[in-house]
Amino acid sequence: MSTLSHSLAALAKAPTGIEGLDEVTEGGLPRGRPTLICGTAGCGKTLMGIEFLVRGIQEFDEPGVLMAFEETAEELASNVTSLGFDLKQLQADKKLRVDHVHVDRSEIEETGEYDLEGLFIRLGYAIDSIGAKRVVLDTIESLFSGFTNQAILRSEIRRLFRWLKDKGVTTVITAERGEGQLTRQGLEEYVSDCVILLDNRVVNQITTRRLRIVKYRGSTHGTNEYPYLITEDGLSVLPVTSLKLTHEVSNEIVSTGVPGLDEMFTRGGLYRGSSALITGTAGTAKTTLAAAFALESCRRGEQCLFFAFEESPQQLIRNMLSVGMDLRPYVEQGLLHIEASRPTLNGLEQHLVTIHKLIGQYKPQTVIIDPISNLVSVGSLVEVRGMLTRLIDYLKVKGITALFTALVSGRNANQEMTEEGVSSLVDVWLHVRDLEGIGERNRGLSILKARGMAHSNQVREFLVTSEGVRLLDVVLGPTGIITGASRHTQFLQEQALATAAQQEIERRERELERKRRVLEATIANLRTEFESVEEELRQTNQEEEQRREDLSQGRRQIAKGNPAPLAGNSPAAPTHS
Repeated sequence: MSTLSHSLAALAKAPTGIEGLDEVTEGGLPRGRPTLICGTAGCGKTLMGIEFLVRGIQEFDEPGVLMAFEETAEELASNVTSLGFDLKQLQADKKLRVDHVHVDRSEIEETGEYDLEGLFIRLGYAIDSIGAKRVVLDTIESLFSGFTNQAILRSEIRRLFRWLKDKGVTTVITAERGEGQLTRQGLEEYVSDCVILLDNRVVNQITTRRLRIVKYRGSTHGTNEYPYLITEDGLSVLPVTSLKLTHEVSNEIVSTGVPGLDEMFTRGGLYRGSSALITGTAGTAKTTLAAAFALESCRRGEQCLFFAFEESPQQLIRNMLSVGMDLRPYVEQGLLHIEASRPTLNGLEQHLVTIHKLIGQYKPQTVIIDPISNLVSVGSLVEVRGMLTRLIDYLKVKGITALFTALVSGRNANQEMTEEGVSSLVDVWLHVRDLEGIGERNRGLSILKARGMAHSNQVREFLVTSEGVRLLDVVLGPTGIITGASRHTQFLQEQALATAAQQEIERRERELERKRRVLEATIANLRTEFESVEEELRQTNQEEEQRREDLSQGRRQIAKGNPAPLAGNSPAAPTHS
């Protein structure tokens, strides 16, 4: 077992440089060995071979040889110019040799025998002239067309593959799909070390392409079917299987753009790099909440990608301006990028590769998709779930905070279950709903789940005002939380009760003040009466003191023998005779 593991680990591989293909093949194609690419017309076999050569030259400095049996060098160069591949310049730089071989039976059949020796000499010279490490043969059917001797064909095919192995070049050979087998000859897939099958199919009037690694000698590889796209940048392979859950996480908190909603999370917002889902029926302000999230991201100076599947950028900007959210300045600054299109414009894979491409171009910190429920129109629920699973995993690996909105329908159905089935994949699930009262409809918001943090369990009523989204305080009535007009009625009742209570307090304070004044008056009267009694007592005491003083003085006079004269009498005058 250890020997086998060592052999697998030691297998040399040549990275293709094609987005996603190296991931599926776990490193690239077998180095120094032939790889067969087979498929029907229009599936991109030639393009994959050319991109394998061009990427090898540009990214890994490995010169290559392209030997074509159907198209001329000028035709091939012209066909791939739209992809940004300049074959003529690569040839001028001695990095690429393009050789068109016109296969004529008379040239390769001598004395009734089929012989490829001339081809080997021509190909060997092309390889040696530039020191090529990579070779593409397009297509092998043209090389063997017109010959019916199967024994000779099989022998020559084996000899061709053996010659390529002995030459030590990493080779890609394209072949057309056969009836009931991978190739027309039915042998190439057996002598090749790696076989890649390309398929071009039409489902629900939408073209989709699939890639499958049929075999890969000496290496593990992805065994599922993988969608791939041909874009202006070349091929893009999108693995269906989810990425490994080994991504890093952050403890940083980012705001949702709605202060009241932030308060419903104990941490005051969402974890950076997490994914959130807003579900609700039509008209419950899902897009408005998403726009608030985008606006808050731009205010932090972060790049934000907004994918709109229902509104044009101009319409979205105008509508959000009516609720106090001006997105235009951030669009002009380049912080906010609005990508608007109908889901039916492309298949699921095209939408996914567009998202990948724009993420690679703008390097956003926030991605918003509004709504994901529209994707059901271009794929089955299983396909949409698979696409969204890959997208969520991709965003998590990149550390991008994601917000999705989804429309739920059904008046009596469980409106908390999304048709896409992605509610279990996201980290935060918000649900907005209609709170219908007597003759009115209000909006309510609740948090169904928030991984890694506690959150409020209340259904909060919110308003979309000219200044944005505003969550209202919870008002409890006799039967629970009340909203709308009942909230206003409750407010008026509470206000009336508060007014009555205030008036009662003021009346009691006035009564208390009156009693205080009466008490103070009574105290003043008693003080005056006390002072009068005190004055009279003082006067009486003074008079009594004076009498005692006079009596004491008279006694002292009598004691001296000189009584004091009586009051009103004068001494008698002497008489003369």
